[in-house]
Amino acid sequence: MEFWTSERRGAVEIATFSNPPRNYIGKPQLDELSQLVAQWRDPSIRAVVIQSRTGENSGFTQYSVEELYGMASDPGLSRYAGAVVRGYKAMFDDMMALPKVVIAAMNGDALGGGFELTLACDLRIGQHGDFRYGNPEVRAGVMPGAGGTQRISRLVGLARALDWVLRGRIVPPQVALQLGLVHEVVDDAPARALELAEEIAMLPPMSVANAKRALYLGADTNLQAAYEIENMNWTEVMQSDRREGRAQDLPRRRPRFPPRLVRVRELEELPRLLRPLRNHDATRNLQTGRSTRRNRD
Repeated sequence: MEFWTSERRGAVEIATFSNPPRNYIGKPQLDELSQLVAQWRDPSIRAVVIQSRTGENSGFTQYSVEELYGMASDPGLSRYAGAVVRGYKAMFDDMMALPKVVIAAMNGDALGGGFELTLACDLRIGQHGDFRYGNPEVRAGVMPGAGGTQRISRLVGLARALDWVLRGRIVPPQVALQLGLVHEVVDDAPARALELAEEIAMLPPMSVANAKRALYLGADTNLQAAYEIENMNWTEVMQSDRREGRAQDLPRRRPRFPPRLVRVRELEELPRLLRPLRNHDATRNLQTGRSTRRNRD
């Protein structure tokens, strides 16, 4: 690959981006990232860190200005602008759907499409320094197009998202932390991201995967449907890694969590899974009702 390099640290995969001199992100760079995302499905990889190469021009600066201008100025190309960003959104969705944590180490600028890339990660670690994070697209006569408007509103709420996008805000890392756009700001973002990745990689993989799935799916639906999603994932965890995890309490034995692919039951199976619980609740309610009536008598 020309723009991305990969390195394995135990169960953690580290992907490092570099596209000097400005670290623009465009179609060639995202096409390579798409190949990496497919490789990250490997169950032996328990966590992923994406970062930029440390140096004078580090970071995920923005989508290639030349590529955007060329697309906007050519009527033939601009007709396909929606299809282009739709492909990027699908790739970012694939990142979020990975049954493992993906952490962005933001050790440089992250603007426009580069910031949208970090929004597709589960955790974002900012770094102290003269760096800028933001979505300035409206200032250039366009708008966030790779999922930014939707991910930001789900992350920090509609009110803050309106202020962020409509003003085309660009802020230093500490302000991004105050707004809830990054989780931490530290002196060395890649080192901290690796530390968190190694910590999560040691946890039962199905517990991490199902918890992540429940959080994301539940956030996009109503509370009662979210409860059903949580219950589905909780039930599967109770039948798998939890039994192995409890073995770590036994002396002279470390738990062996199998590096398997996570298989979550389809939503249509929920009624069958929940029927015994509902029957139990109904029986308990009837019994409670009888005892209540007896008490009243």
